[in-house]
Amino acid sequence: MRDSERLPGRPEGALPGQDGHHGGGLGAGAPWPAAGDGGRPGAAPGPAAGRPAAGGDPATPGAAPGAFLVDSFRALQAVRPAPDRLHSATHEEIRSGATTDVYFVKTYEVLRHLGALDTPVTADIFANRPGILCGVEEALQLLQGLPVAVWAVDEGRPVEAGQVVMRIQGPYGAFGLYETALLGMLASATGWATAARRIKDVAGDAPVICFGARHVHPAVAPVMERAALVGGMDGASCILGARLAGRDPAGTLPHAVMLIAGDTLVVAQAADRVFPPEERRVVLVDTFQDEAVEAVRVAAALGRRLAAVRLDTPSERGGVTPGLVREVKARLAQAGFGHVQVIVSGGITPDRIPPLREAGADAFGVGSYVSAAPPVDMTMDIKEVAGRPVAKRGRIPGAAPDPRLRRRL
Repeated sequence: MRDSERLPGRPEGALPGQDGHHGGGLGAGAPWPAAGDGGRPGAAPGPAAGRPAAGGDPATPGAAPGAFLVDSFRALQAVRPAPDRLHSATHEEIRSGATTDVYFVKTYEVLRHLGALDTPVTADIFANRPGILCGVEEALQLLQGLPVAVWAVDEGRPVEAGQVVMRIQGPYGAFGLYETALLGMLASATGWATAARRIKDVAGDAPVICFGARHVHPAVAPVMERAALVGGMDGASCILGARLAGRDPAGTLPHAVMLIAGDTLVVAQAADRVFPPEERRVVLVDTFQDEAVEAVRVAAALGRRLAAVRLDTPSERGGVTPGLVREVKARLAQAGFGHVQVIVSGGITPDRIPPLREAGADAFGVGSYVSAAPPVDMTMDIKEVAGRPVAKRGRIPGAAPDPRLRRRL
């Protein structure tokens, strides 16, 4: 380990929590946090109705007094979710360790018994296949305030199989319980960002908007669409996903509004009246009649205010083909509306983009290709224990210097 990679002001092998200072962390010994309690240092513990108290266990190193952490068998028994709740984890439940694999609770019990839970370690997280790294910022939020030092590769960078993407130094008891959550944050987001980069590479300068939120659980939809933006896509329709990335959400109009109003032109004219001036007028034209005829009809009514039409023809009608795009573009141009762009959505994959681009498609809405992308599996290995290089069989002991890692915490 290079001197520049060690915690400043600490002797060889000394890590956070080894100089008499314990900050961050969580501990058992408090009731299950009520809604709004952070479950972290500084959060006031509050019992929830019907939750058994989890107390009497020694505090986890670095834990704030009274903070709740699922780090013992006794605390484990307190995790009794109500049957009338949503099934996704709250931020408090993630921070408390309730989403971890139970074998880390068993690990804490054993190490606590051995007096070794506060052992200083260096842990490396590495990718199991190439991809575009994402999830780092969320992982850092989970580790924020704990007595650890963290180095990481920047989000949006390509990573190789076996490359270390994050390094954590600190007492094991301060962060070990979060291994499951950290790996999941990095693996899922990196998988989505990798798929987004492939789509964008094929699309070139044609804008690509992520329409994938409807294909995943709403709890992770913002994570997925933010990852798509990190991967290089040009917009995201999920409101929270776009805002997390510092963007405005992007999208058009669905078939639902067309069917309820009963006429594409009626919808287009209403949208033109109620949308703010800066909102591009983009109208879906495949609901009721021939797409080319509908496109020209809408363009004639809105004129220069119509920025684009969207084609989302269902598979039951053959989907959006290069021939359809070519015809819509030609008929718009012949009618004097060559400024109107054509946006294509519906089952778009990298293989479908080149012929659609050649036919004249100007932009794409992509959903399931990104949302269904497999995760880039991540692994966490302990590489140093109290400054001594270690590794499981088959791997190299020690935390090797890597200039791609940047100090973040």
